Amino acid sequence: MSASLTAPAPSARPRKPISAGTARMGVVILVLAVWEVTARLWGDPLFVAPPSLVALGLFDITGNKGVMLAVGAAFLELLAGFAIAVAGGVAIGLLLGLSRIWRGIAFPIVLMLYAIPQSTVLPLFILMLGVGPKAKIIFGLTHSIFAVILTVTAGARQVDTTLLRAARSMGASHRQLLWDVVLPSVVPSLFTAMRLAMAGCLLGVLLAELYVSSAGVGFYTTQFSSAFQPGKLFALIILLAAMAVLLNELCRMMENRFNRWKA
Repeated sequence: MSASLTAPAPSARPRKPISAGTARMGVVILVLAVWEVTARLWGDPLFVAPPSLVALGLFDITGNKGVMLAVGAAFLELLAGFAIAVAGGVAIGLLLGLSRIWRGIAFPIVLMLYAIPQSTVLPLFILMLGVGPKAKIIFGLTHSIFAVILTVTAGARQVDTTLLRAARSMGASHRQLLWDVVLPSVVPSLFTAMRLAMAGCLLGVLLAELYVSSAGVGFYTTQFSSAFQPGKLFALIILLAAMAVLLNELCRMMENRFNRWKA
């Protein structure tokens, strides 16, 4: 009796998972397609522009020297406010997180200032600083520094006290404690704070631009809105969003670098 030998069926190859970048690009294309169709079929052309017209508007405003100077000035104001917020917020947050005395003295004051609606103090900044870049930078700073202070304070309070005691017992100086024990433990909280601060600072700078600017981004936003040019208005919004994306990418690169340092 002869047994017939059958070759085993070839195993199916596992599907290669879709990468995050490919999935993200697919979502973007889908959103743009839906936006294009709905804007052309049901949107009012005085208020809504499809992506194709936004692309034309982006081409127009990037060739406008006045608009690009205004966007560049807004980016410098955003960068200045963001840098001051991070530097000042980290210093204050570490002080409040590591010192029980200063936390008892100053933390309630920080919470009280954080609870004040920022839009109510903008006229005060204008009275004191005028309508120039200083008021916009300070307004962006007040929108962002509290996120850094509160987040870094919470991170500093969670530093392992056993590590601190061990470092002190081995004769570590205050600088070594800060650099080798505290800061590596605060890294995750710090970069969360930086992302929150970036979004808050952008919001503050743009609100100040809309309120006081006679030649900057706020001026062009009002101009495009009044002239019923939604394509250019959406294009300007895209340029402003690009500033946030750029800063967020810089934060991500720094986070990757300092996470290796922590490890």
